[in-house]
Amino acid sequence: MSNIYKALSIAGTDPTGGAGIHADLKTFQEQRVYGMAVITSVVAQNTLGVKSFEEVSIENISEQIDCVFEGIIPDAVKTGMLASQSIIELIANKLKKNEVKLYVMDPVMVAKSGHHLLHEEAISSLKALLIPLATIITPNIPEAEVIIGKNIHTINDMRNAAKEIVEVYGAKAAVIKGGHMQGEARDILYYNGEIKEFSSARYNTVNTHGTGCTFSAVITAELAKNNSIEDSVKTGKEFISQAIQKTLNLGKGQGPTNHFAYNEKNKGY
Repeated sequence: MSNIYKALSIAGTDPTGGAGIHADLKTFQEQRVYGMAVITSVVAQNTLGVKSFEEVSIENISEQIDCVFEGIIPDAVKTGMLASQSIIELIANKLKKNEVKLYVMDPVMVAKSGHHLLHEEAISSLKALLIPLATIITPNIPEAEVIIGKNIHTINDMRNAAKEIVEVYGAKAAVIKGGHMQGEARDILYYNGEIKEFSSARYNTVNTHGTGCTFSAVITAELAKNNSIEDSVKTGKEFISQAIQKTLNLGKGQGPTNHFAYNEKNKGY
């Protein structure tokens, strides 16, 4: 292989493989990017919900990150579950110290089951320390509402939220995911002063566990390969739409998405 692109995910775990670090590594592999992972929280969860989670020590997270950057420097970094203020502060410092140029922030706050994965006091740190470092942030509607402190009911509200996250909170780009809206699944990207919309059919399935992790992981992989923000979001949208449509029907609750589907359709493997 002439060019080996590399991506790092800093996030929590999912022992059943549908979300978090496990979903990210699968996604990186599908997108032909060498995947690496730093674990921030060990999460006991499955398709029925989150049972509990334990944070990894700050010292260990710090050493994990140092091991990555001392050994194999990633082309792009994404973060997922960062449960506490101290973890957020550490990640912000490490991103700056290592001069990370491509950073995708998936602001994981609440699991599909409704279980809160971010301590309340950490939200202000996330907004103040990490959003300004983000190349792109990928909140769903409830997460975007927490960030901007306003309700989002319409597509126009989504456009305004994406713009505010960039122009007020300092991200380079923001894509608001429209999975919680009715009708077509529409995502809104605000970047470089322009709004772009990405639409797909809405599929009647409960198997959407890990969609946010997977979507942001595709964007991370595509950015690592030197693709543009807009093209990376477009690929992410296509990937996750296929992953939801071609359901695997695994688990007893909200099953995982199908990480094989995009390449099976588009590349024949």
